[in-house]
Amino acid sequence: MPTTEFHFDFGSPNAYLAHQMMPALQQRIGQTVDYVPVLLGGLFKLAHNRSPVEAYAEIPNKLAYERLEMRRFIQRHGLTAFRFNPHFPVNTLKVMRGAVAARRLGCFAPYVDAVYAAMWEHGRNLSDDAEIASVLQAAGLDPTAIAALSQDAEVKAELLANTERSHARGAFGSPTFFVGDEIFFGKDSLADLEDEIVRRKAG
Repeated sequence: MPTTEFHFDFGSPNAYLAHQMMPALQQRIGQTVDYVPVLLGGLFKLAHNRSPVEAYAEIPNKLAYERLEMRRFIQRHGLTAFRFNPHFPVNTLKVMRGAVAARRLGCFAPYVDAVYAAMWEHGRNLSDDAEIASVLQAAGLDPTAIAALSQDAEVKAELLANTERSHARGAFGSPTFFVGDEIFFGKDSLADLEDEIVRRKAG
């Protein structure tokens, strides 16, 4: 059975919503989903893509529908903790490098949970060093160690390589999922993603 990957950036609200669906999905499929940190800004540049806010700036009906679709997803799945971040769009370079560092330090899962909650539940400005440190400290993590390792050349190179590989495999935004080489984009593709996993398990 091929690995199932979730290519994510904390700056995407839809990636946050997909993250909230992962525990139940992993339980149903009996398989751990491998989280792959990527830099969304870099991915946009490589793919010649733009965020929906930019891409649909002159199509107000499309933007309104995007917001409606998000509200429906939130209501359907009871994700009532979600709050749109008042600092959006947030430069996520520091926290995405932090994700790579946290994996090397053995605290990846609590780091991801803490940062996602801070970004999309508590409205924190996670481009600010002091805010990041405060969030990590409150989660029982070591902000000094994570910040220091985030500046390591290998950590920076890994995030860049992840982003470039993601684009080379067909990604253009986040959340993107892969089951082997099969690509799925967006939180609304989760049912198709699960169907693909079940189909492959059944042979």
